[in-house]
Formats: sequence, C-alpha cells, structure tokens
Amino acid sequence: MAPAAAMFATISAATSLTGVVRGGVWLAFVAVAALLVAFTGLALRALRVPTPLVGLGQAVVLLFLITGSFTNSGILAIIPGPAAFAELDEVLTAAFGTIRTGVPPVEATAPILCLATIAIGLVAIVVDTLVVAATAPAAAGLVLLCVYAVPSALADNLLPWWTFVLGATAFAILLAVDGSHRHNRWRNRPALSGGVPAAARPTPVAVVAGALAAGLVTGTAITGIGTEGSLPGSKGERIVLGGLGVNPFTSLRGMLDQGEDVPLFRVSGLDEPRLLRAFTLDTYRPNEGWGLAEGPIPAGVPANGPLPSGHGDDGSAPDRRITIEPVHWNDVWLPVYGSPRALEGVSEGWYYDRTSGSVFRERRQTPGPYVETAALTEPTKADLRGVEPDPTEIDDVYTQVSYVDQRVARLAERLAASSETTFDKVHAIWEYFDVENGFVYDTRTAPAADGDALADFVLQGKRGYCEQYASAMAVMLRSLDIPARVAIGFTGGTPDGDVRTITSRDAHAWVEVYFGEHGWVGFDPTPLADGRGYLPPYLTEEPDQGGDTANGDEVPSTRPNDSPDQSEPTRDQQKPGDVAAQQPQDGSLSDRDTWLLLIAAILAAAAVTVAVFAVVSARRSRPSGSTTPAGRAAWLPLEAAGLGSLAAVLLGWWVHWAVALALLVCAGLLLAPAVVRQAQRHRRLNIVEHGSDVAAADAAWRELRQECGDRNLDITSSDTVRLAAQKIARKHRLDDRGKQDLRVLVTMMEQSWYGSARERSDRDAAGFARAFLGVLGALDRAEPLSWKGRLLPRSVVRRTRSR
Repeated sequence: MAPAAAMFATISAATSLTGVVRGGVWLAFVAVAALLVAFTGLALRALRVPTPLVGLGQAVVLLFLITGSFTNSGILAIIPGPAAFAELDEVLTAAFGTIRTGVPPVEATAPILCLATIAIGLVAIVVDTLVVAATAPAAAGLVLLCVYAVPSALADNLLPWWTFVLGATAFAILLAVDGSHRHNRWRNRPALSGGVPAAARPTPVAVVAGALAAGLVTGTAITGIGTEGSLPGSKGERIVLGGLGVNPFTSLRGMLDQGEDVPLFRVSGLDEPRLLRAFTLDTYRPNEGWGLAEGPIPAGVPANGPLPSGHGDDGSAPDRRITIEPVHWNDVWLPVYGSPRALEGVSEGWYYDRTSGSVFRERRQTPGPYVETAALTEPTKADLRGVEPDPTEIDDVYTQVSYVDQRVARLAERLAASSETTFDKVHAIWEYFDVENGFVYDTRTAPAADGDALADFVLQGKRGYCEQYASAMAVMLRSLDIPARVAIGFTGGTPDGDVRTITSRDAHAWVEVYFGEHGWVGFDPTPLADGRGYLPPYLTEEPDQGGDTANGDEVPSTRPNDSPDQSEPTRDQQKPGDVAAQQPQDGSLSDRDTWLLLIAAILAAAAVTVAVFAVVSARRSRPSGSTTPAGRAAWLPLEAAGLGSLAAVLLGWWVHWAVALALLVCAGLLLAPAVVRQAQRHRRLNIVEHGSDVAAADAAWRELRQECGDRNLDITSSDTVRLAAQKIARKHRLDDRGKQDLRVLVTMMEQSWYGSARERSDRDAAGFARAFLGVLGALDRAEPLSWKGRLLPRSVVRRTRSR
C-alpha cells in the first residue's frame, strides 16, 4: 500500500497546479508519470535492487516518458538520443519563457506539459523513496508542501479549496500506512513492562494532523511570504496586473476567458476608436502558431523623445497627441497607436524598434502615464489599389512561411484568382472570414478533426477567436508572397466622456500588410459582433463601378465535403508525435480522448472500490477466525491491481503508444508472479478437497511450504512435517484454534504417507480439508500478507531469480 499511497499523495499535491495551468490535460500527464514511477519502484524493489539504483531506474523511465511524449526523434520512439535532447532543450526553453513572461493561468501547451511532467515526476521519485524505502512519510510531507508553495505564490486567484483537502487527506493516508506497517512489525513482539498504552498509539498521528491543520489556518490568516490572497479564506485581495509577455496568444486567451474585466489603460486625445498595438509577430511555426523570431531582441533606440519615422510616414500627416495612462499593466511592451513619432514621460530602459513598430524593454515594468505623438492618417482604398508593394524593401522574414497545407494554399489562390491588385487580393481573403461563410467568433475552437490545425480551422472548424483568424489570414497572404505579420494589442475600448477605457476584454490580434509608401496597413478578419471591432475607411468605402469583381462578387464558400482534398490524412491517420500539437488549440479534448480518459477514470474508480472491498473483507474475517478466503474473494487484490494497471495503460495510450506499451509490459511483469501464485494455490486447494489421500497430503505439504515461504519462513524439503509445524508455531505465534488445526493436519498427513491401508481408507477427507484451511486462516490472522506480498509473492519471485 505504501507505493500506492505515495503515488496518490503526489497526484493530490499536483492538483494545486490548477491555479497556474489551464484545463485538465496536464493532470493526465502527471498521473501517468506518477504511475510509471510507482510501477518501476515496485518492480525493481521486488528484484532487490539497491535503493539508489531504484531511484535511477525511475528517473530513466521518466526520461523515456518525456522523450516519447514531447519529441519526435527518439530511438524506438522513447529512447533519447542527441536529436531528442536537442528537442527537449527547445521545449524547456519555451516553457521557461512562458513562466517568465506569461500571466497565470497559462495554457497547457506542449512546453508547459513537458515541464509539469518532469517536475511532478521528480517529486514522485523523491516521495516514493522517502515513503517506501526510507519509511519517512513525514519528510515526504515537506516535499509535497513545496509543490503547493509554487502555485500559491504565482497564482493571482485563490487556489481551489478542494486541492488542499485532497492533499491533507493524502498525507493522512501516508501516515496511516506508515503506522500500520510499524504496528504489524511490533505487535508480535513481547510487550515491554511500562510500555506505551494502546490509547497513546494515535498520538503522533494526531500531533502531525493538528500541526497540518494549524498551518493551513495560519496560512489563511497571516500570509506574509508572497502568497497573500492565495489560500482559501485569505482576506487580502491582490491586484491583477495584465501583460502579454512573449507568448501573446496564451495571454490573450487568458484575458478573454478570465471572469473579471480588468481595466488596463485610460486613453485621452482620440476622436474615434483605434487599434492600440503592443507589438507584432513575424514568424509562423506550423501547428504552433505565430511568435517572435528566435534570437536576441533588436537593439532599438531610446524611446523617450523623438523616434525614427516608421514605414509609410513621410512626415506630411498632422501630429496627434495621445495621453495613455496604464492602470493595471505590467509588461515588457509599451502599447502605441498608429505610426509613433515621439514619446514623453517614458522612463529609461524603454526602446523603440522601427521595423516592428514596437516599444519594449528587457524586464517587466509597470509604467507611468506617457504621451505619444503619432501619425494616425490612413490611406484610402484608391491609394492602396494604386500601390504594388515590393517585398524586397523590407526584411524577407515577412514573406517567409516554412509550411502551408496545400488545401489552404489552393484556397488562397482561388480566392485571389480574379483580383488584379495586391489590395484586392488582400480584400478577397479578408472577406472570406465572414459569418456568411460559416465563421463564428468564440474563445473556444471546434473539436480538432484534422492533423493540421490551420487547415482544420480554415476548412472545417471555422470557430475560434482572434488568434485563429489573424493567424490564418496572415499565413494565406504569405502563401501568395504578400508581406504580412500579426499584430497584438487592443481594440478601441469603451468611451467615457473624453476618455476611453481599455480593459482585458479588449485584448485582440489582427493582421498588418505591407503596402510600400503607405507602410503597414491593418486588416482585422475576426467577425466581432459586440461593437468592439474597428473598420478603417479603406474597408468601408463603396466599391468603384465596374471595379474588380473580387470586391463585388460573392466570396466562394469552401466546405470540407465539397473539397476534392478530402483524401488528405485525418488526425487519426497522422504519424504519432507531439500530443500537445494534436490537441485542439483551446486545450480541450477531442471526443476520442474524452472517452478514453473517461474509461480510464471508471477503471481506476473500480480498482479503488475493489481494493477497499478486499481490505474490508480481510479485516472482517480475521477477528472472527474464519479461514482463508477461497474462490473469487482470494482474487480481489489481483483484480484491483489488474483494473488499476488497465487504467494506467489507457492513460499511457492517450499520451503515446510507446508509453502504453511500456506500461503494459510493466503491468504484465508486476502481475505475473501474483497470477502464477494464485493459480498454484487454486489448483492445490482443489486437490486437497477432492484428491486422493496421498495426493491431497502432497498438495497440502507443497502449499504449506510455499505459504510459509511467502511469509519469510523457509521450510526445506528435508524438514519433516512435525519439524515444519514447530517452526510455524514458533515463528508465527498461531492462536489456539490454529494450533489445534495444525496438530490435526500433521497427524492426518503422516497417516496418509506412513499409515497402513486401513488407516488411509478411514481418512476423513472433509476434516483434512477443514484443518488445512484452518491452518491457512491462522497464518493469515497471525501474519497477514501485505499488498506487496500478494502482488509479488516471495516464493515465486525468489524462484524466478534463482533460475
């Protein structure tokens, strides 16, 4: 029970991550890691591997899990090589970047899943070692407390109360298991005079439980170590600071999904709503989305004062002074409008990059009010139609795209086929993302039905928020060699007199397209229906009479069922790879994954139920002096282990087929000794009850020797039955009923082996079976086998090693 209790305690403590990671996908990875650690520890300890090597073996198995789940270049899918380690380095670098700049709770992306699995897996190894090998569950409690400390310090909102209740329950179970083991070791020893009375035995458990309760109560009242407001019941209320960091889409979804609407900026000096740009993204990574280019941030120029003219700003447009007052903004980005010409009131350390149009710094800061002088004049539709941008005028990163699904590329070509100018091509693709073509704005995407996330959204799902719309349009434009990038920022906000208030609900993403002398021009493809969107004049002007058909004709609607590309491989036909890349972009689960996890949960619940029933049945039978359970009841521990193993295999299959295979092999190795031992016992008991006198005596002798061997009492083949009986009575301290059954058994066995034909014919077969079962029952009452002893019987394991 100790390994299971350690595993349950680790998973219970890991539930505190709900405060810093969105969704529930990460819990499955954590559970699989804890299961693998527990199974590996059981198997290696059964082989009497030294404790340091057990921990090393558990770490190796954890590495196999990480390699199979988060890399695509492992040897035999799970064994890490140089390429796999390079992939893991990239994944962990991205994870630490998310932690450094993201706003909790962050999305359960592949890097975050990888980091959580590694961290909790290592915690599981430490807890398993302390609880099982060192028999020090109290020390394991300190490790588990550290797991709670991290999300408590990082989360802005309260951690859910149930995670603390679950952790306290798991720790109490650890103490109970440890107390049970100590009691079993000492109860057969002679009592010491003046020993500790029975009533005082629960005192240590009560002291520890009281200390734990006092700590939780104190934490809710006095939280002075950076966790104020993070424990249920705390009175302090923390101010939530907004920010986009370097993982903008994660933060965007967090702002749009959070329950409260947090004010971020108050803006004055604007006559009409405009898009407030924080920064732009120039690099597209298939199935991951848009991000910043790898490498250091551009040097930039100091932002406090006049700024270099941006692309398309020739100085002829009038200046507009805009006052921006950050309210709850803490970030490395300083949002600006239009083409900034100068900034006032900006502290040292802020820099302006003309290429991206962004103001940034190296570390997060809560800036004070600042004044921007900007050019806000926008071109007309005629201006944009009269320009054919030259991509060579800007960095070639704005036209690069490493991979585009051919179905998406063909759709872009078809939409732009009748357009003569670059603007008309952009306008045709912009018009495609319309409700008339089936697109719906939602902060949750449709369930994944395709291995390519972009194609799935554009051709089938057609449900998402600004991330999906801006990403899709920018990729489609680049597939046509039109320079494009994704801008991250905010919509116009809500007017209140002369001031506009911009909140977390206004977080947004849109597309900027390069138009030569007019610079970067914004196009927002997201079909917002709440009035927060901004439609510039070049998208609202009436089309010219006889103009390009791309602006007047109905935009074709491409449906998956009408497309000739339906022969493309579906998600189930894709090569297994990164699990996180195959999940829907909002972190939800597909129908298949949901059913798989539901079945695994049902099997796990059934395993726990059977285990509890087995324990209760065993404890009820011992005081009554009943014999060893026969038939189905004897198989209950094995059935519980089998159901739990099957649940673990299903969880492993959800992560990666190689993980499921490894779990299946581990489960087979773990359950094989118990299955063999139970089959031997069942066969011999059948012979004892129904066989001839000599055969019954031989079967009883072999089973008795093996039962004693399972309890660490070796009876050799040279021992007589009377000598064996003396060893049993002396070693296991049988009760009076057990001693009587043992005397009857010895007498009848000697009669079967050495008696005359008449004595053998007068043998009471039913009485012999009752005496034998009585001896087994007495052994079970005097020294019951632990779950480890039942799953890994010493007689079978030792015989296997000797071979």
